[in-house]
Amino acid sequence: MTPADPAASHAIPAPVPDEAVPEYVRALERAADYLPEEQRPLLRRAWAVGASAHAGQTRRSGEPYITHPVAVASVLAEQRVDVETLVAAILHDTLEDTPLTRAAIVGEFGETVAELVDGVTKLDKLRFADRQEAAAESFRKMMLAMARDLRVIMIKLADRLHNMRTLGAQGPEARARIARETLEIYAPIAQRLGMNLFKAELQDLGFHGLHPWRHAVLEKRIRTQPIVRREALARIEAQLAQRLTNEGLQYRLVGRVKSPWSIYSKMRAEGKTFDQVMDVFGFRIVVDSVADCYHALGVVHSVYKPLDGRFRDFIAIPKANGYQSLHTVLFGPYGSPIEVQIRTAEMDLVAERGIAAHWMYKHGGSGNSAHSRAHSWITGLMESQRGTGSSLEFLENVKVDLFPDEVYLFTPQGDILALPRNATALDFAYSVHTDVGNHAVAARVDKKLAPLRTKLSSGQKVEVITAKSAAPQPQWLEFVVTGKARTAIRHQLKQLEHEDAVQLGHRMLDRALERLQSSLDRLPPARLDAYLAENRYPRLEALLADIALGNRMPAQVARVLAAEEPAAPADLPELGEKILITGHERGVITFANCCMPIPGDEIMGYHTTGKGVVVHRMDCPNVADYRKSPERWVPIGWDREVSGDFHSALMVEVENRPGVLAQVAASIAQAESNIDGVEYLERDSNIASIRFAIEVRDRRHIAEVIRRVRRLGVVHGVQRL
Repeated sequence: MTPADPAASHAIPAPVPDEAVPEYVRALERAADYLPEEQRPLLRRAWAVGASAHAGQTRRSGEPYITHPVAVASVLAEQRVDVETLVAAILHDTLEDTPLTRAAIVGEFGETVAELVDGVTKLDKLRFADRQEAAAESFRKMMLAMARDLRVIMIKLADRLHNMRTLGAQGPEARARIARETLEIYAPIAQRLGMNLFKAELQDLGFHGLHPWRHAVLEKRIRTQPIVRREALARIEAQLAQRLTNEGLQYRLVGRVKSPWSIYSKMRAEGKTFDQVMDVFGFRIVVDSVADCYHALGVVHSVYKPLDGRFRDFIAIPKANGYQSLHTVLFGPYGSPIEVQIRTAEMDLVAERGIAAHWMYKHGGSGNSAHSRAHSWITGLMESQRGTGSSLEFLENVKVDLFPDEVYLFTPQGDILALPRNATALDFAYSVHTDVGNHAVAARVDKKLAPLRTKLSSGQKVEVITAKSAAPQPQWLEFVVTGKARTAIRHQLKQLEHEDAVQLGHRMLDRALERLQSSLDRLPPARLDAYLAENRYPRLEALLADIALGNRMPAQVARVLAAEEPAAPADLPELGEKILITGHERGVITFANCCMPIPGDEIMGYHTTGKGVVVHRMDCPNVADYRKSPERWVPIGWDREVSGDFHSALMVEVENRPGVLAQVAASIAQAESNIDGVEYLERDSNIASIRFAIEVRDRRHIAEVIRRVRRLGVVHGVQRL
């Protein structure tokens, strides 16, 4: 687009006489003749304002730039959207690329139109590290705008559709980039919002822009289908029509034509040839009512036998974007499957137009349902967006949610939630609300108690069990599949780790200052502020967290803050007051795998850069190596009450015969200890050694486990590792 003259006037132009209105504006007015009489002049007014603002600007094709936003409005008029959306479409590029101000738009057309234009405004002026980050950031901002008003994304999709229709004016590299972005981002959004007409054209134009030769080959093959296939299609259609008529149904029966993109996608995804993909006949039956849908289903099943397991009822359980239809696959007379979709006229409108149907069904019904479902999906994305640091991570999360391989689940209240395939009870919890996920401890799936990692299937009723004291665990990230759950868990873990790090760092620094007859409370504020500024810490909490994570040594920080001279290193650590472990520390205290300390063991801490305090048993062989760095020793002990389970291991010698492993495992379970892993080491034909990785509360608990295992007649010896 050629830039406008910066000196151009901000003034609103005078009304334009009829004879001066170009044909492309009249075409828009004809497409928008569904609007009330009093609203139609607003379109011409918007064109006059937009044309004045874009004066002197041209598209790559050489046409005046204003022809593009008017064409975008015409695309939307075909969807019969409201007048505010059409006016905003005409003005959607003015705020970024012209002198027209937001205040001028508000004064002329109102706050809502200005909000919509604001939401659609491009972000080309922002600076990014690379093109990939720029695309993700633009997309993220677009999604934020969607959260305020869904009409923003409708304008954005129409804008992309018109750009794709005129893609030929771009160079080869830009054509490929824009086409790929359309297939990866815009077409899936249109699909997720139920706008299948937009989706189909965006996919076809995207495929043509990315692979023009492949598109041409497939398009020609579709056009020149064999006469035998056309005759078979006609015969099947006639048989279905005859039976539907005999049953007294009012219906519309149409054969579905496959697009080059759908054929190409299926050939690639399923490794099929063109003939194998085309060897399927597709029909859509549109009837008057829901009852007629099920009646028509019975009719088609009486004409041709249904294929087992291929029936889907999206009327009883709609898709997340509001789509409703019955899907069935029949065994045809020529050995080829016949795919049939059955729906009402209103369902058909929603299937084709998605959220755009909202404006055609203001009185409610399915159109409204599609709109509210789409809005719920976008609101969920916004929640995950707020906790995501990287735009690219957000884009990946959204891509996961965009593709509709979903399971449909019921809440205890009977509401339906859609989640991606392989979603777990924990994903369900986070889809209900972030707080529900953060405090989840278990679930009831179809009234049966189930762990949070349980994978869910369509039709199940799920209830989440929560506890105020519960908090996200790092291992949760291993099994959740939704972007919202992943983002919320990471965000909460970082928050908890930071809080724990600040508390531990505070105790470590205070203890180091006490050795120098000082404390944080007694330090001159100016000295502390100077130290933070010199070391680029925005606040004291950041320094304390760094100490806990081992990135700063507390003794060295204390000496600087207390203005003491460095002391000579001691041979052994000066123990002093111990830091007591409660079991609630996250991310700043870890337990060494070499000796696996548990409450009751004599322990020591070693300050490790980036890891915080690593806890060892005092009798651990590795402790000797740490004597070389006494300044990193941390006096540490167990609090009076320690919560949580701790990793330990037992080596059990047993008789080498069938069933022994199960007996030992049962004995460990009876002692209320979880088994994390089992390693079976056969020593000879009579004796075997089994290593059990277990979880215990403390030394008393592991002693009870050992006692129970020793009582078994098949056990020859037990020892803690």
